[in-house]
Amino acid sequence: MYLDLREIIHTPGESREFHYELDLSQVELYGEKPFDRPIQVSGVVRNMAGALELEGRAESVLDTRCDRCLKPITVTLDVSVNTLLAEELEDEENDEIILLEKGGVELDEIFSTACILNLDGKHLCSEDCKGLCGKCGADLNKGPCGCKKELDPRLAVLERLLDKGSQDKDEDA
Repeated sequence: MYLDLREIIHTPGESREFHYELDLSQVELYGEKPFDRPIQVSGVVRNMAGALELEGRAESVLDTRCDRCLKPITVTLDVSVNTLLAEELEDEENDEIILLEKGGVELDEIFSTACILNLDGKHLCSEDCKGLCGKCGADLNKGPCGCKKELDPRLAVLERLLDKGSQDKDEDA
């Protein structure tokens, strides 16, 4: 959505509100399309003594899977955006200020970037999720799977030392 700001650029104290739905349903991340519902975007651009400040929020619900057990879960998305807008930059390397294009700003670009960057790297159904057995694939949240634990052969020497240490303690007792 293009937001025309020409009416408030040169008028301190003026503001312009915006409300719209952002569609990111075609965005694919890690082989999935997490944004299957529209994202509600709202906010305001204020002229604060000649500087334009954009404050906004993007909210939605994402349907995804637990990264440990693959159970379907629903996660809320709530992203805040607070940035400055300018017609021109004195310092070309300032990434925190967004340049206006023809007296306005493209909100889709700002909010889609913010939504993607603010996604959690890991989604869990619960903090104590035990995940799936690496050998048989059983859901360990429902109970043990019965697979025999295999020790990494590189750690076999340490296991023998631990066994020897426990035998020594048994003999001392």
